[in-house]
Amino acid sequence: MVKERARILVVGGGYVGMYTALRLQRKLKQEIARGEAEITVVTPDPYMTYQPFLPEAAAGSISPRHVVVPLRRVLPHCRVVVGEVTAVDHAKRVATLTTLATDEEGTGPQQLSYDELVFAPGSVSRTLPIPGLADYAIGFKTVEEAIGLRNHVIEQMDIASSTRDPAIRDAALTYVFVGGGYAGVEALGELEDMARYATRYYHNVKPEDMKWILVEASDRILPEVGEDLGRYTVSELRRRNIDVRLSTRLDSCADRIAVLSDGARFPTRTVVWTAGVKPHPVLAATDLPLNERGRLRCTPELTIEGVTHAWAAGDAAAVPDVTAAEPGRETAPNAQHAVRQAKVLADNIAHSLRGEPLRTYSHKYVGSVASLGLHKGVAHVYGRKLKGYPAWFMHRAYHLSRVPTFNRKARVLAEWTLSGLFKREIVSLGSLEHPRAEFELAAGGKPSDESSDDPKGSS
Repeated sequence: MVKERARILVVGGGYVGMYTALRLQRKLKQEIARGEAEITVVTPDPYMTYQPFLPEAAAGSISPRHVVVPLRRVLPHCRVVVGEVTAVDHAKRVATLTTLATDEEGTGPQQLSYDELVFAPGSVSRTLPIPGLADYAIGFKTVEEAIGLRNHVIEQMDIASSTRDPAIRDAALTYVFVGGGYAGVEALGELEDMARYATRYYHNVKPEDMKWILVEASDRILPEVGEDLGRYTVSELRRRNIDVRLSTRLDSCADRIAVLSDGARFPTRTVVWTAGVKPHPVLAATDLPLNERGRLRCTPELTIEGVTHAWAAGDAAAVPDVTAAEPGRETAPNAQHAVRQAKVLADNIAHSLRGEPLRTYSHKYVGSVASLGLHKGVAHVYGRKLKGYPAWFMHRAYHLSRVPTFNRKARVLAEWTLSGLFKREIVSLGSLEHPRAEFELAAGGKPSDESSDDPKGSS
């Protein structure tokens, strides 16, 4: 039994937010029923995105709705608030947030009091002041971006197939990906595989007409899988006529021209930015301690250093790695650690409320898996290195076991089975981004500015 009534505020509905709330509603089931505890989850989206499946969703192997987990369904004993926390005053135990109704009400941001804080807002794309980046680049961190990129790539193939201008055709069929980490390599591998398959349905577009370019600032890609598999990945991508440029940066993409630090210039209508992430900006609007990288200083028990009743994990938290040989190391900001940290965090909150000793988070990194397209991949797990079909199969098996809820596991497995029996679905639904455009024209109005001048090329 908890010592006193506890109002638990979970900021963020990602890996840490969802799994922490999920475990807390089980651990504190009786306390919640008696009104001794309540859990509130504040999240910008009413769902959790399983990001490892974004490349396959972009390639059409998985339906977008099966990449996300609806929070209200899996958290029936929690209060889910769709909104954003804009500031936290932990000294007063108050969070400031805006919701979808804030502007409609006209009363300004809301104040939400709490007793225990779980701060897990995650991360955002780390961008640089590159000319044209904000105007023309596409990210790859959300399901909306993944599906938008799929629609965009197919639409560019439609443009190339119908235009009479060689310059427009060349730019439409040139795809530049910036960043050689998991997101960039997997997105490039899956989309190139999908686009190469799609060319069989175009009478005047061939695989060799397309230019796929991967730009990486360091001298290697996929550092998580090791140097040997990183070199193999480079050779595998180049064997597929993908131009891999290491130790190269994107200097500009203004005027739809990608200018690289090695002097190369590529007219292109597609620049995909996957060059890392940074902690969520809301961390700067709190009175919680941050390290030099802007992440929350945490203890091995996942409490925030120097304060009480505050917890953190995931991308926004600097959690000491107690399994590392050298002192001062922190756990990597990835899903493998986030899911496991969430379980320990939830257990420690329950222990704290009941006056019990806390657990230390300790998990040795077991390895990594990455997909490079259908039946292609690399894996480095428990010291063993795999490549090709075995690595691709391990990638699917691992993530199928990790995706939340049995419902999602069954649906994803069914889609994979059907995709193995039937042909790929190659269709662009770019009009979904501007659903009212056609009706506005039919009603005698004019298309909105966003639909008439989309910098990413969607019509």
